[in-house]
Amino acid sequence: MRGLRQQKSRRATWCKKSLETRVSAGHIVVVDDDLKVRTLLRRCLEGEGFSVTEAKDGRELLTCLDRQPVHLITLDLNLGKENGLDLAREIRKDRSIPIIMLTGKSDAIDRVVGLELGADDYLVKPFELRELVARIRAVLRRSAVAAPPAGHVYTFEAWSLDINRRSLKRNDGIDAELTTSEFNLLQAFAQRPHRVLTRDDIMDLLKGHDWSPLDRSVDNLIARLRKKIETDPERPSLIKTVRGAGYMFTADVSRHGS
Repeated sequence: MRGLRQQKSRRATWCKKSLETRVSAGHIVVVDDDLKVRTLLRRCLEGEGFSVTEAKDGRELLTCLDRQPVHLITLDLNLGKENGLDLAREIRKDRSIPIIMLTGKSDAIDRVVGLELGADDYLVKPFELRELVARIRAVLRRSAVAAPPAGHVYTFEAWSLDINRRSLKRNDGIDAELTTSEFNLLQAFAQRPHRVLTRDDIMDLLKGHDWSPLDRSVDNLIARLRKKIETDPERPSLIKTVRGAGYMFTADVSRHGS
């Protein structure tokens, strides 16, 4: 974070001067074991209109999550004695809160693993605060999915996808637990039935930033979603692979609500 600290004054000034682009009604938890970094990020994000809670480790983060609603987490992958990837895995067990990973490592493997665990974006330190703010806004927009109208539900086969509630329910009343990325992927498919989506299409819809062409995160995300919605994930009938092209959602989809 040396570069980030060296430019603290200039970046703090930018945060104070950008009030005209404030985003309201967003609670962010900043997870980092470095007090100076936490303080810098909190002050900048508060200047952008966010409510911010600091957490120095996983215990403080989980306590915060149990006590109040959280809209997004910025998670440092190197938390001293803790591994940020393990913490992301713990969060994803029962929560779909968007996560932006902050890492000092340039190793693509850490980024890929984090994204496969369900993280929504990442930044490599040192980074510009304005880029972090822009990515936070983008992730929050994607998680909100353009504020769909009330009662907006997609039904297909034995499933009902409720956009407002961000829930997936089977006809027998059983809820399927989806991560943020899994839910957004299923929504993208439900809104585009019988249309081939390339891996690039899916990456643009879900992430909004460039990925390496060797990145297999999309394929792994597809595999995880199939396990949750397909009767036989090994022989999928809802999400078909179109060889050499991409994927197609083959179900007939009905949309309900205004």
